[in-house]
Amino acid sequence: MESVKTPSPLVARPRRSRGLVQEIVEGLDADMRDGLIQPGDKLPSEAEIMSRFDVSRTVVREAISKLQASKMVETRHGIGTFALPPADTSNFKIADEDFATVSDVIAVLELRISLEAEAAGLAAQRRTEANLAALTAALAAFENSINQDSDAVPSDFLFHMEVARATHNQHFTDLMTYLGAMIIPRTRVNTASSAPEGRYAYLQRVHAEHESILNAIRNQDVDAARAAMRTHLGNSRERLRKSQIQPADRLN
Repeated sequence: MESVKTPSPLVARPRRSRGLVQEIVEGLDADMRDGLIQPGDKLPSEAEIMSRFDVSRTVVREAISKLQASKMVETRHGIGTFALPPADTSNFKIADEDFATVSDVIAVLELRISLEAEAAGLAAQRRTEANLAALTAALAAFENSINQDSDAVPSDFLFHMEVARATHNQHFTDLMTYLGAMIIPRTRVNTASSAPEGRYAYLQRVHAEHESILNAIRNQDVDAARAAMRTHLGNSRERLRKSQIQPADRLN
């Protein structure tokens, strides 16, 4: 008889104001990415998922179906549903080696300008009070990182991720999740420390740009949100272009 590995107890994640099915999909996906559920592990039972997310059995089954369609899990009839290894089937890839030079980082920024400007506009149209609270928290975390002498990369990425979530279009969130914090230029180029105005002033300027994006989203000003995001990422691109002519700026 096949032995079934029982996953460790899972910690419930904060509930978000989005579709219940998507909330379960994102929660279980996060558990798999965080290692709480390993490839080959059996997922919690329907009853356990119902209890964790406070939803009906129908909602749980729909969420499992979405995970199956995404080839994240497989159901073995009479046994249960099991996590699958991450599939490497995407034709679109930005690998670590694609950030080898400043020019590479600029190229990714150009992609982000197109995508994230539109995301900011959609966020302005669709944001909820919960989205605004999450964006405000990310902004506060960024400011706190500045004062703690950090490079503020995690909170910087979190802010951009929350903008993507506020679109309520899963594809924006998925793309940001796929790209990860490596899209923040400071993970590759020492822009903060090498900035003429110094690290603190540089990050304060980035913080002010984030604040402009948030204000436009809060006011549901679609054009202003797009413009603020375009300005923010455009400024990052220009700072990187200037760094190309400074030998002291080296990739990490």
